[in-house]
Amino acid sequence: MAEIKFKLDNRRRGAFYVEEDGKQVGEMVIGLSETTLTVYHTEVDPEMEGRGLARKMLDAMVAYAREQGFQVMPLCEYVHGQFRRHPEEFSDVWQK
Repeated sequence: MAEIKFKLDNRRRGAFYVEEDGKQVGEMVIGLSETTLTVYHTEVDPEMEGRGLARKMLDAMVAYAREQGFQVMPLCEYVHGQFRRHPEEFSDVWQK
């Protein structure tokens, strides 16, 4: 079963990532400033595509942003596309 985890270093750079059977199979790279969570890149291993793992990382990232009071700057093509397709779902955190 896929599990979403979060790691952040002392420079406030990190990732939401998916682990399955002890192996990392997906990653959403982020950075934090005082008020903004910037998403740089999202990637899922090709053999794991189509299982909704990118969406699970997106949901975890948005929940974290809401809990911490961050606005999200979606530089990542995947996240930006989701924000554009579902603006009503993300308008409270989307920094345009």
